[in-house]
Parts: sequence; C-alpha cells; structure tokens
Amino acid sequence: MRPAAVPGALLVAAAVLVACGTTTTSYPPPPAAVPGGPQPLGVGGGPSTVSTPPPAPDCDPTASLRPDGPLPPPGNPPAGSTMARIAERGRLIAGVDQTTYPFGFRDPFSGELTGFDIDMLHAVSAALFGDPNRIQFKTITSAERISALTQGQVDIVARTMTIDCSRAQQVGFSTVYYVAGQRVLVNRGSSVTGIGDLTGRKVCATKGSTSLDAIAAAASHPVPVSVDNWTDCLVMMQQGQVDAVSTDDTILVGLVAQDPYTVIVGPRFTDEPYGIAVPKQDEDFVRFVNAVLERMRADGDWRASYQRWLGTRLGPVPDPPPARYRD
Repeated sequence: MRPAAVPGALLVAAAVLVACGTTTTSYPPPPAAVPGGPQPLGVGGGPSTVSTPPPAPDCDPTASLRPDGPLPPPGNPPAGSTMARIAERGRLIAGVDQTTYPFGFRDPFSGELTGFDIDMLHAVSAALFGDPNRIQFKTITSAERISALTQGQVDIVARTMTIDCSRAQQVGFSTVYYVAGQRVLVNRGSSVTGIGDLTGRKVCATKGSTSLDAIAAAASHPVPVSVDNWTDCLVMMQQGQVDAVSTDDTILVGLVAQDPYTVIVGPRFTDEPYGIAVPKQDEDFVRFVNAVLERMRADGDWRASYQRWLGTRLGPVPDPPPARYRD
C-alpha cells in the first residue's frame, strides 16, 4: 500500500536512501488517494496579477557580464568592490532552498544544506575566502528570491532560478549554469500523458515560479494551485488535492526519488535556464561569479557536481552550458 503523506524532511531522507542504492524497479499500482486531508499552509491559486516593468525590446537575459580577467587570489579582493565588502564581513550570505532534492536540501543525516545549487555557492565562497564553507545560508521560498536581494537580506541567490527578461530587470544574473525544462508529474497509473491532458484539472507549482506562469498560460487551461515549497505539491498530490505537479524536470526527478509511486510524463514544454542572482547594482560581483563558473566548467567541478547529484537520471551527463556575454 502506498504510504501516507509525510513531512518534507522524511521525504528527503527517503530520497537520499534511494540515491545511495536502496531502490526497486517496479511498483504495484498505488491505491486511489483519499481527498480531504489537511492542506499545506499558504495554498493559493494562479500567478499574481502584480505587473513588473516590461522588458526591453532587445532583451537577451542569458547574456551576462564578462569576467574581469582571472580571479584574484582568495582573501585579496579589489579594494572598494562588492567582494571586498563581503570579505570584510567574513561570510557570504546566500539565499537557498532546503526542500528541493537534489538542488538545495537539508541532509537528514548530517543536518547540512547540500545539493547542486549549494555546490555552486561553495565554489563562490572558496574563491572569495579560500574556504568553501564561509557561508551563512538563509532559506527562502521561490517567491522570496527577488525581494531577498532587492531588500539586502542576502548577497546571492542560488535556488533553481530561471533567468528571464522580467527578472533580469530587477536582479543581476550570472551566465547559465544549468538548463532545465518544464514537464508534468502524476501518480503511476494516471491517464495523463502531458500538460495537454489537464484541461480543468488542478496542477500545482510554487508561488513566484515561472512554472506557475506556464501552467496558467497552457492552451489546455489547467487550474493552477500555488504553494510555498515543492514538497507541498507532492503532499497535495498524494492526498488527491491536485491532479498533477508541473515544474522543471530537475525538480521533478527529486520528487520521484521521494515518492516512487509517481512518474514524469510528457515532453518538455518550456526551457528553463538557471542563473545565480545577485543585487542588480553589484555588477562587479556578477563578473566575479562568472569567473568562478568559468573555472568550474574548465576544471571539471561542474561535471563532478552534476554526476553526484543528477547522475544519469535525465540521460547522459551533459557538458556544462557555454557562457554567453553581452560585453
């Protein structure tokens, strides 16, 4: 019998065990979910109607700022730079997720935050301080990513954040460090084969995500349901409160690891280029982060991180996305 819905920490613990090899390859059909359980806090509807400034007509959001030459030695940032300010404080303050396996999650055994996004931040910390662990993590929701930067709560955000023109008007983005694509997650045995089969049916995504926008814009007219965290979507689907979850395939892979009675269906229907975000005015820090990413592409650290966290779940290990610059 399919287990009852469980808290996010236990779901991640299960995912870690799966990653360590305690897997099975076939499952009996799960029993029908029984609706009526308690909903996660903060459940809402479709995307907010609050508008953002329209993008410039020539917007090319994935073209970033070129590094200013080689990285300076750790602990020796240029005087007066954003990096010098962070170095003087003695730690990098980073906005992250703690519920999205395998990109940003709290390891249930060590209690440490870890994942593919977290590896990117450790590399930035190592370049700043010579120590990959000089980071103060601040857990934020998808909807809080931009405000955490514009209000000065964090120096940097690495949280499966898609680069788009609207967001690029509000924050500075690195070059693309991963390209995901939106797909659909359903219970095993569902007749749904993709987003086109979800007319009038409830589909879950997180608040402030491009996934929620794409659900609302889908030609099949599904009914968007919004929550704070992706594990909330999984719990709602387990309880029969939504028919599907739709977001980036990288996130869905993590949900499948937490509940093997689910399956990803249909082709990608969006492209989601991920970038590391910093405050809009900190252009020197954008260039610094891009230099870190250049080094990770060249020395194999990007591929090693991908292999560790995603392996071959989405196909062969790819090459890192090439950097694109506008200057």
